[in-house]
Amino acid sequence: MSKFCQSCGMPMNKDPQHGGTNSDDSKSTEYCSLCYKDGGFLDGCKTAKDMQDFCIRKMNENGMPKFMAWVLTRGIPKLNRWSA
Repeated sequence: MSKFCQSCGMPMNKDPQHGGTNSDDSKSTEYCSLCYKDGGFLDGCKTAKDMQDFCIRKMNENGMPKFMAWVLTRGIPKLNRWSA
């Protein structure tokens, strides 16, 4: 199992569902439940920059300062979903 979601970078141990689901309903070991369900991505993001902006916006909505959210999303372009 990946230590971090390979789409958004969230620690997998923070995922309330402990992973997204593949098309065969098995647990994904690579993507979190907030990003991945039934074998498809839920976020609509086309690029790593889209994902960074999406995550920063969500973290801001939850009270995190923009700078801290930006720091936490800097590694997104290196994750498996975006580096391929």
